[in-house]
Amino acid sequence: MGLFDRLSSLIKSNINDLISSAENPEKMLNQILIDMRSQLAKAKQQVAAAIADERRLRDQVDSEYKEGQEWERRAMLAVQEGRDDLAKQALLRQNEHSSHAQQLEATWQAHQAETEKLKNSLRDLNDKIEEAKRKKNLLIARQKRAEAQKQIQQTMSSMSEKSAFEAFERMEAKIEDNERRMLANAEIDEEFSGDRLTKDFKVLEKGAVVNNADAQLLALKQKMGMLPAGAPAQNRQLGGGARPNEETVHAEIEDDHGGAPGDAKKPA
Repeated sequence: MGLFDRLSSLIKSNINDLISSAENPEKMLNQILIDMRSQLAKAKQQVAAAIADERRLRDQVDSEYKEGQEWERRAMLAVQEGRDDLAKQALLRQNEHSSHAQQLEATWQAHQAETEKLKNSLRDLNDKIEEAKRKKNLLIARQKRAEAQKQIQQTMSSMSEKSAFEAFERMEAKIEDNERRMLANAEIDEEFSGDRLTKDFKVLEKGAVVNNADAQLLALKQKMGMLPAGAPAQNRQLGGGARPNEETVHAEIEDDHGGAPGDAKKPA
């Protein structure tokens, strides 16, 4: 089982335990992220160790190649000095270091490929954790909406018989009835309390005020020329004088009597 397979199994196990025992989704999501970051930190340490091993192998490869080059230089020196026996031994050492360097280089290349895979897996894990952090708030908001909807449904279910609404309507009707009773009581108090004679005179006084206003209006119309001066009060109309048919009747009466009603005919 690889490094990230073990990490994945561990994270899944922790999450399953949290989900099965979770009472607070927000707390659970926060704990899951804490566990993810903890596992990510451990994975980073192991990937860093793998990178260090890869670089150590690379250094060993370079060191072996340098040793081979050094023994080749010594073999050339021995040949220059006429020591072929030493030159042969130096070449043998060169071959040993070169062969070892090639083996180490093959190991290093394989290790380097595995290290790159680990680094890519670590990047993917980090991206997923960052995505989980972004989704956390959305998931919490969805959970709160679900809880609110559940609470509303429970409240509506508890009001299935409409008892609360019926009580509200009964209270409203009672308040309206109390208002009507208060108005009726006020009307009774005003109608049947105090001095009745005084109230009657107050009514008459109000009528006198209205009549006085009518007289003032007629006087104003006379002043404006809308009524003839000295016209009888009974012929004065608020609309602006006697009506045409009434004037015609008076004229006919005067013609029948041969003049004004107060005039007497003299004998011939």
